[in-house]
Amino acid sequence: MTFPMSFVIAQAAPAGGQAPNPLMTFLPLIVLFGVFYFLMIRPQMKRQKEHRNMVSALSKGDEVVTNGGIAGRVEEVGESFITVEIAPNVKIKLQKGAVQQVLPKGSLKSS
Repeated sequence: MTFPMSFVIAQAAPAGGQAPNPLMTFLPLIVLFGVFYFLMIRPQMKRQKEHRNMVSALSKGDEVVTNGGIAGRVEEVGESFITVEIAPNVKIKLQKGAVQQVLPKGSLKSS
């Protein structure tokens, strides 16, 4: 089926309407970034800050659990490493960042 040339040209011409608002174009992206920030980025930053504060507050005698699940008592605190006694006369040296949790005093004796 063939169409007259005037029909083809009329269909190809852009509409004479208004251009879309640029804010409305980017609004879904802005809202999506806001949702990601409040649901993912902000809580992760809060956890990192809490972990940094916990690690910097480590002192001799604290009872800790490492990322590997090893529980012990801190014997020595260095700049980036700590020494943890996991059994009588058994000490291991760990990076401070490997400490997952500080236990309440006396937790190791009760278990």
